[in-house]
Amino acid sequence: MSVKKIKYRSGSPVSSALDIVGDKWSLLIIWDMMVKGKNTYNELLKSDEKIATNILANRLAMLEAEGILKKEEHPESKAKILYSLTHKGIELLPVLVELLLWANAWLPVDEGSENYIAALKKNKEAFVKKVMEDMKR
Repeated sequence: MSVKKIKYRSGSPVSSALDIVGDKWSLLIIWDMMVKGKNTYNELLKSDEKIATNILANRLAMLEAEGILKKEEHPESKAKILYSLTHKGIELLPVLVELLLWANAWLPVDEGSENYIAALKKNKEAFVKKVMEDMKR
């Protein structure tokens, strides 16, 4: 699958960011990789949100083309690809944290998010630091 780099609509930082992560799936994929430790195609495919296979493949290719994630051979299986976030991708964590807190304040949130929300409310900086350190290993 060949994915072209994104052609940005304008020089607006918000518009440019949304050109990459403003679709329905990209931030969910990044969140699953960051916090839920999902790093293979099949693990991401089994996420609660039920992403279609063609959309997942497209988003992974686009995120790789944009330098948000990288792929490498899986150490246990040549048939699998291991996806990991780059520094550029890891730097999205504070954005996702604020989005999670906003959603908790204004939208229905599932019970599975309670642990993240409790940790964020207790000490947001410590949560962000721990997750970022875990991802950089």
